[in-house]
Amino acid sequence: MNSLNDPHSEAVLQFGPYVFHLKQRLILDGDRPLRLGGRAMDVLQVLVEQAGAVVSKEQLIARVWPRTVVEDINLRVHIAALRRALGDGQNGQNYIVNIPQRGYSFVAQVQQLPAIGAVAVDDLPSPRHNLPTRLTQVVGRDALVGGLVRQMPLRQVMTLTGPCGVGKTTVALRVAEQLLQHYRQGVWRMDVALVDDPAQLSDHLLQTLELPLDTPLESLTEQHALLLIDNCEHLLEPCRNLIERLLIAMPRLSILATSREPLQAPGETVLHVPALAVPPASALRSVAEVMGYSAVQLFVSRAGACQQGFALREQDLETVRDICRRLDGLPLAIELAAAQIDALALKGLQSRLENCFEILIQGRRTAVPRHQTLKAALDWSYQRLSPLEQAVLQRLAVFKMSFTQEAAIAVISGERVPADSLLTVLENLAFKSLLSVDQSAGLPRYRFLNTTRTYALEKLADADDLPALEMRYAGYLSQTRRASGAAMALQLAE
Repeated sequence: MNSLNDPHSEAVLQFGPYVFHLKQRLILDGDRPLRLGGRAMDVLQVLVEQAGAVVSKEQLIARVWPRTVVEDINLRVHIAALRRALGDGQNGQNYIVNIPQRGYSFVAQVQQLPAIGAVAVDDLPSPRHNLPTRLTQVVGRDALVGGLVRQMPLRQVMTLTGPCGVGKTTVALRVAEQLLQHYRQGVWRMDVALVDDPAQLSDHLLQTLELPLDTPLESLTEQHALLLIDNCEHLLEPCRNLIERLLIAMPRLSILATSREPLQAPGETVLHVPALAVPPASALRSVAEVMGYSAVQLFVSRAGACQQGFALREQDLETVRDICRRLDGLPLAIELAAAQIDALALKGLQSRLENCFEILIQGRRTAVPRHQTLKAALDWSYQRLSPLEQAVLQRLAVFKMSFTQEAAIAVISGERVPADSLLTVLENLAFKSLLSVDQSAGLPRYRFLNTTRTYALEKLADADDLPALEMRYAGYLSQTRRASGAAMALQLAE
């Protein structure tokens, strides 16, 4: 049979009611595509290629994760997903069995079919789309992507929000790839960042859908399609108005949007994209344990692509954890840092992160300008703030830890920042993903990502306001200490 390492394999395999087209990475149950994540698909292909034989866990991991150290639990999760998708054990049919102490075996009979025939995938209409070719593997997002793939056909509008560099577009594109076979009229991506004039938004949409510019939206009633509207934050109201028109004209349309803040469109479901998981200090017991965290997985994967032979060692665990922590688990920042590994090595990279913008400057040439460097991504957000929002963001950077609304008023309010406007601005900055807010204790507390605070602190220093604000911040802490005693001081330190 064709090898997993041959992405152009033309083999068509059949087992039970399923037909597996290797080249298209497509499994059909009759004429219905089976939804599987990329890793699960890889695991299945290895097992099917060696049907009847026992494949050890080590062999599976080496084939499916050739450049990454993963734990057995990762493999077990994908095996369980495969069994559920195939209905393993139902109606007396078994596909994958666990051989204790040895590994796994695909026990169903596998037949190789001709690539051209009644069930050949070439007989199916090719999915129409304009998605870009993915050049790198998506790391640490399997659960998020899988959940979205299941939800999107049931939703009209889903908006992915989060700070710059968190990977909203990456997640959205991966979801769109997974749904190519679901939508009869295709999957289309419209990048709003390419549009400066709101009046051109409808024309840009029609160009995206490969339709004449004089096509009325009302004529597209029967379109069963997925529209990915990417980077909506600078044209929120025009995007919201366009979505309202689309939902009326095209009731079978699904819309997946990305934005640094919610669109507040009719029927919108908002999902905040989290940063990648950074291991706590207590998890530094072994390479395998640390590699269970997605931020480390991404760093190791990208560093390995830049430096031949790179591998995570026991003595590197604290350093890599610190790098990922100081970069807030943001995929863009981690990728840009990993690109410097060959020039600086781990310790050099760690020592240069005091000012992360000095080091995270070697961007991805294939990316749009705002994603080529971390500073460019933050510039994109900052330039779209009002002058008052910019002033507040700068001044809040004097807070090294989380802070309350009361503390913000005491430290940064003044002639340029009226106290009666500050609460609204704080809410706006949190809404735009430039601040995070924690309300678990009842009283909202705001905090910066490390990368965003560094950026705002530079802006504050450029405005020559840093020394005065630092003195006000120190005075506030001193006054609070006197008023509340050592207990409050300890709490602030924590």
